[in-house]
Amino acid sequence: MSVLAAPEAKAAPVRNVLEARGIVKSYGHVVALDGVDFELRAGEILAVVGDNGAGKSTLIKTLTGAVVPDSGEILLDGEPVHFKGPLDARHRGIETVYQDLAVAPALDIPSNLFLGRELLSPGLLGSLFRRLDKRRMRDEAERAMAELKFRLPSIASRVENLSGGQRQGVAVARAAVFARKLVIMDEPTAALGVRETGQVLELIRTIRDRGLPVVLISHNMPNVFDLADRIFIMRLGRRAAVVSPKSHSMADVVAIMTGAVKADGG
Repeated sequence: MSVLAAPEAKAAPVRNVLEARGIVKSYGHVVALDGVDFELRAGEILAVVGDNGAGKSTLIKTLTGAVVPDSGEILLDGEPVHFKGPLDARHRGIETVYQDLAVAPALDIPSNLFLGRELLSPGLLGSLFRRLDKRRMRDEAERAMAELKFRLPSIASRVENLSGGQRQGVAVARAAVFARKLVIMDEPTAALGVRETGQVLELIRTIRDRGLPVVLISHNMPNVFDLADRIFIMRLGRRAAVVSPKSHSMADVVAIMTGAVKADGG
């Protein structure tokens, strides 16, 4: 029996899918972001928390192209990117689910999933007459919902006939279908009941388990601690800390958010 200690296995290097370095954004004399650094790792759910006015919304808008920073750098898979608008971010594989969902209530589920990215029929019917391939969109929608394990009454249902949680599920599923790099979610469980919240949380886990990292903006601390691998805490336009739910309690996170406890920036 060998008395030599087995060599320690080297930890796999952490890969950052999305990074921001020194992001600054001001509106007149108001500094919304003051040199913020941000890292989203591959395969994680990263929660972004902070009081109102902490800079969460501005940071997310900067990362998704809705806001152009005054200075700083954004990198996607290690390469610098310069988003001039949300479409630029979408074209690079970043999908965002906003609080207002941006769904069309009068349309059915497949039409909402492919809203703005409709599939055309093959041949002249599609290329010349712009006829939609509704059957293919329905089949793809059914497949996507099955893979995400999200239950709906019928794939042909109009969104206006769905519950709040089911509507949220459609919006999240749309992001999951088209995202190639990551998904960003802004308060995805706001105004949902307990059961519907559980459905959406499970959907978020499924997206992460399928390999897409998720940025979750939320005020709901129980949800954050239930889902997140890491928690990015903002205060007064700055990165206050990045902590793990395994090492910090809800009280710890709230104390950092409010400034009751000083942090080193994480």
